[in-house]
Amino acid sequence: MDELDSYSRTVVTVAETLGPAVAALAVGDPERPSGAGSAVVIDDPAGAGTVLVTNAHVVDRARGGRATFADGSHADVRVLGADPLSDLAVLAAHPDATTPRPVTLGDASGLRVGQLVVAVGNPFGLAGSVTAGVVSGLGRSLPTKDGRVVEDVIQTDAALNPGNSGGALADAHGHVVGINTAVAGVGLGLAVPWNSTTRAIVASLRRDGRVRRGYLGVVGAPAPLPVDVALRLGRRQGLRVAEVVRESPAARAGLKAGDLIVDADREPVSQARDLQRRLFADAIGRTLPVTVLRGDAMVDVLAVPAELTG
Repeated sequence: MDELDSYSRTVVTVAETLGPAVAALAVGDPERPSGAGSAVVIDDPAGAGTVLVTNAHVVDRARGGRATFADGSHADVRVLGADPLSDLAVLAAHPDATTPRPVTLGDASGLRVGQLVVAVGNPFGLAGSVTAGVVSGLGRSLPTKDGRVVEDVIQTDAALNPGNSGGALADAHGHVVGINTAVAGVGLGLAVPWNSTTRAIVASLRRDGRVRRGYLGVVGAPAPLPVDVALRLGRRQGLRVAEVVRESPAARAGLKAGDLIVDADREPVSQARDLQRRLFADAIGRTLPVTVLRGDAMVDVLAVPAELTG
């Protein structure tokens, strides 16, 4: 019983801490919105006003909208930029709007499978909804409807429903470690991790309105290396290719489903984030050597990342 009480106290504290700063977001015309989701107030290093983070798929092509907070207050927002590859978008609140204090941002790189997480969002327009669960998996890849791939997502069993996208995923300390991005199936939710890569993406969107990104087009998940290969390389894990997007740079280079990626650009790859970090602006149009274990053989594949557009 004491453990249950402790669990409940943790979830209640996180909910009370984050709830005020997670908004219900309607994009497009406030009277007839074209889309809806959630958004999280974050600290703006530039100090130029209130900044919110949501999902790129929530804002889609909208230029603005309205954020409504748990206390009933609202703020008109404009879209500063969106990055489909990370499924992140940054919004700026109107300068005259009164907004809640920003959340405390954590670092998803320290997450472990089985760790408690709490999701705060606005599913079905129900403001301030809270669910709790555990981290079910790390380093997942998410294929999108338009053929792109969102890399390095967190898998959780915290219940997510339409409208949760763009909301906060927090650890037991109330620190935001992810931005909820999709519902993949019954009992399966996904979130974009908050880490050094995410911080760089958000800063670029805040500053320039876009992120120049390279794109390969592989869907993968961490997988163990065979014992002999692990001993030879001095590491235990690679990135197993589950799917290669048709007509993508990866497909043109000859990458195949089942390949186990061990290196990219001569640097170790153990999970999706290792590959993602090598696909920023300087990788576009440049030959990127990718070493994969295919069957019992090591194969070098030369891929040329394209620039993600649209």
